[in-house]
Amino acid sequence: MLIDDIRQIINQTRSRVAVNVNAELTLMYWHIGECINREVLGNERAEYGKQIVATVSQQLQSEYGDKGFEPRTIRRMMQFASLFPDIKIVTPLVTQLSWTHFLLVMPIKDPLAREFYLTMAANERWSKRTLEAKIDGMLYERTAVATKPEELIKHELTELRENNVLTPDLVFRAPTSLSSQVSRGCTARRV
Repeated sequence: MLIDDIRQIINQTRSRVAVNVNAELTLMYWHIGECINREVLGNERAEYGKQIVATVSQQLQSEYGDKGFEPRTIRRMMQFASLFPDIKIVTPLVTQLSWTHFLLVMPIKDPLAREFYLTMAANERWSKRTLEAKIDGMLYERTAVATKPEELIKHELTELRENNVLTPDLVFRAPTSLSSQVSRGCTARRV
């Protein structure tokens, strides 16, 4: 039916527009954070940085509106660029993940764990809630890949990102994690 075909065209276009807008906004946040970190702060002068963030925030809010350029949001943009200094990793992820996905992984201290969660979220198309549940459940720490050398972890994540190659170590639990669960399960059954 003609109207159904037209609805489908409209809905598909809206979906693509939303993805593109989200990707561009997230890249804009990275570039703003990187610009402030690099040009203004030099990543060294904390007290001066607070003043700069407040000033930049006021100027952006007066020009672009109050929402989205609060000092806290500007600091998150700066943190985003600091935690993900390689734009080559960020660029492909922003087409698949929202700004909120990035915000969820930013508190994670281990850079490889952050990269793991983002790469898996993009590959598996995790929602924000699913990503949050995986982080809370310490998925990375329980996988076999977490016990491997850093270079091997980076290689496996790159293979997944670039070639869609999902190795067993990225999804299976580490043997120590499995054995502790098996022994707990056996103990529970004996009681």
